[in-house]
Amino acid sequence: LQLMDNLFYCNSQGRDQRICLWDLAEGRTAVTDSVFTEHVGFCRCSLLKVAQERWLMAMAARGLEEVQILELPSKTSVCTLKPEVGAKLGMPMCLKLWQLSCGSQPVLLAGYEDGSVVLWNVSMGKVLSQLICHQEPVMSLDFDSEKAKGISGSSEKVLSIWSLNEQQNLQVYKTHELVNAGISDVTIRPDKKILATAGWDHRIRIFGWKKLKPLAVLDYHTATVHCVSFSDHSQPRERLLAAGSKDQRISVWSIYAQT
Repeated sequence: LQLMDNLFYCNSQGRDQRICLWDLAEGRTAVTDSVFTEHVGFCRCSLLKVAQERWLMAMAARGLEEVQILELPSKTSVCTLKPEVGAKLGMPMCLKLWQLSCGSQPVLLAGYEDGSVVLWNVSMGKVLSQLICHQEPVMSLDFDSEKAKGISGSSEKVLSIWSLNEQQNLQVYKTHELVNAGISDVTIRPDKKILATAGWDHRIRIFGWKKLKPLAVLDYHTATVHCVSFSDHSQPRERLLAAGSKDQRISVWSIYAQT
C-alpha cells in the first residue's frame, strides 16, 4: 500500500495479482484503475514520481526472473529488465525505484532469490552492478540516496548494509547479526536517522541508521510482521510508524519522534 502524491490516491497490491489505484477523496473508496501483474509471488511493486502526475512503476513480470517497468497513468511499458542468460538470479523478491535528483536517470535496485542485489539502469535496460548480499533470498531492501548506502534483509539472521560508489558499483559495507531469522521488510525513516525491520519472530526492531545501533524491540503482534512504514511528516512530533502483521492487526507507533 502506497500513497501517491497526496492523501487522495493510493496504490495497493493484493494476492489477486492486481495492483489497484484507489480514489480516497471526499470519503470515497473506489478503485479507479488497475494493472494485472501476471506474476504469482510475493514481490511488491515500487513507485517513483518522475514528473507532475507521472510515475514509473516496477513490478515482477510474467517471466520468472524479469521485472517490468510501466509508466503511469498511461500503463505504457517502458522496458522489461531481463538478466543475462545463465545468470540464475531466480525470482525478483523486492524492488526499489529511485533517482539521485529530479530529472536524473531512474535506476532500480532489485533483490533476488539467489541472495543478490542488482542495480539496473532503467533507461538502458542493463545491469550496472551486482552484489551477493545474502545466502538466502533477499526479502526486503531500502536505500538512502543521500549517503549512497542501502540495507537488505533475508530469511536468514543477517542484515546486510551495502554502499554504492561513484562508479556505481555495489560493495558490502557491513553486516549485522540478528537474534532470530527472517526479515519481511526494512524501511529507513525519511529523516535518515532510524530504520525499522519487520520480523518473522512477530517483532518490530528499531535501529539507528548511522551505526546500526539497536534502539528498541516492539513486541505487540502475535504473528509474522509483514511490513513497516514511516509517515513522511516534516514535524518530528507528528512522525509515526505503522506495521502490518499476519495476525490481521495494524499497529501504529510514535517512536523516537523527538530525534
